[in-house]
Amino acid sequence: MWKFLLICTLVVAARAEVGEEEDVLVLKKSNFDEALQTHPNILVEFYAPWCGHCKALGPEFAKAAGVLKAEGSAVRLGKVDATEETELAQEYGVRGYPTIKYFKGGEKASPKEYSAGRQADDIVAWLKKRTGPAVVTLTTVSEAEALIADNEVAVIGFFKDADSTGAKDYEKAAETTDDIPFAVTSDDAIFSKFEVSKDGVVLFKKFDEGRNTFDGELTKENLLAFVKTNQLPLVIEFTEQTAPKIFGGEIKSHILMFLPKTASDFQDKMDQFKKAAEGFKGQILYIFIDSDVDDNQRILEFFGLKKEECPAIRLITLEDEMTKYKPQSDAITSEAIISFCKQFIDGKLKPHLMSQDIPEDWDKNPVKILVGKNFEEIAFNPSKNVFVEFYAPWCGHCKQLTPIWEKLGEKFVDSADIIVAKMDSTANEIDSVKVHSFPTLKFFPAGEDRTVIDYNGERTLEGFTKFLESGGKDGGAPAGDDDDDEDLDPENSCCYTVTAA
Repeated sequence: MWKFLLICTLVVAARAEVGEEEDVLVLKKSNFDEALQTHPNILVEFYAPWCGHCKALGPEFAKAAGVLKAEGSAVRLGKVDATEETELAQEYGVRGYPTIKYFKGGEKASPKEYSAGRQADDIVAWLKKRTGPAVVTLTTVSEAEALIADNEVAVIGFFKDADSTGAKDYEKAAETTDDIPFAVTSDDAIFSKFEVSKDGVVLFKKFDEGRNTFDGELTKENLLAFVKTNQLPLVIEFTEQTAPKIFGGEIKSHILMFLPKTASDFQDKMDQFKKAAEGFKGQILYIFIDSDVDDNQRILEFFGLKKEECPAIRLITLEDEMTKYKPQSDAITSEAIISFCKQFIDGKLKPHLMSQDIPEDWDKNPVKILVGKNFEEIAFNPSKNVFVEFYAPWCGHCKQLTPIWEKLGEKFVDSADIIVAKMDSTANEIDSVKVHSFPTLKFFPAGEDRTVIDYNGERTLEGFTKFLESGGKDGGAPAGDDDDDEDLDPENSCCYTVTAA
């Protein structure tokens, strides 16, 4: 993920990181409480040494610690190896890596979840917002220019009267926004410099239009909506650093363009995509994914795509159930994309469900192979009791289960009414069953009422056998009542996959 142009750059960076790493506290169960008392404001990363996301964050986390130290800040950064310090990890609910929490005032009970990006600037800005005033007062043009120059996005409130209702609502909005600096000014020279003639709010950014002026009734809610709509580029590239901003925002409808940066017509397609985005700000987030990047291959797989099939467009909603949509046309033009998005907003699109072709030998082995195209016929056969494992080929838990599942298939291979089956849920989707984690085990008992029962018992041959012989009563629960155990694969996971990021 980290690319260096020259060997000497690598050496310099490595040397710099050594110094910066020294600025990050190494925390363990034995010194954790003492550290919180010694450093009342501390941001702690719970990591795993093998986690790719943690490796990517490491240099940025260390750089942020160095910046704060150089500025004389009392805020410290610390790290906990959650694979070694399992008690600490369990105490603070660490279920994925990295997990980052902010401890203030030495309090252990309820640390705040870190909610910004994973670059050093994001970390520093977030911490300054948490420890400093919600709104900085600007008294000179140079201060305003420095604020804008030093930040990707900055918001300035122009108010002649700091006690006005608008100014008070502006401050309330600032208090609830962690990742963007807010400032306020009443200085005539600053008003003049930025061509502001009356009280108002301006968002300054280093992309797209460069600035956005708030226009509407000045309330906290309206201001927050204004900032969230304009703080991201019209088109944002999916990377390790931008992922928290993409998934942490309130816009849950995302349109993705899969395209290699090396393509000869890359800029033309990007221009078309960006043009289409202009009419959907605040409604649909436009995201570009470089289909040549190895780390993005899991995302392509999730959408049923291969590198050679790109460029391609897909749309997904990240609500309670993730739903995917595929345009009828492969054309990447602003007109085609706009039409696709309008159909989505108008509710005229049908979800796109992936399916592999039915294998010729799908029923050859004791464990039957199901795909999207034969699932309904087999799983809801009214004369059969069907036990299905929904798996992912890369899932460690699934691999551990495989020999047991095969033995279960062999045990019931001669049964007249029991079928043991499996389905690759990374390549097949069905409308009647939503899979949120791997492996997911569901039982479809014989009958006409299309009942679905989740298996919650022990993942042993004996447990599965009792479950089947009891007709799904011993170890089962109504579908949806179980607490899915996620196969945490933090090194490769992404919010566009069913594994939690």
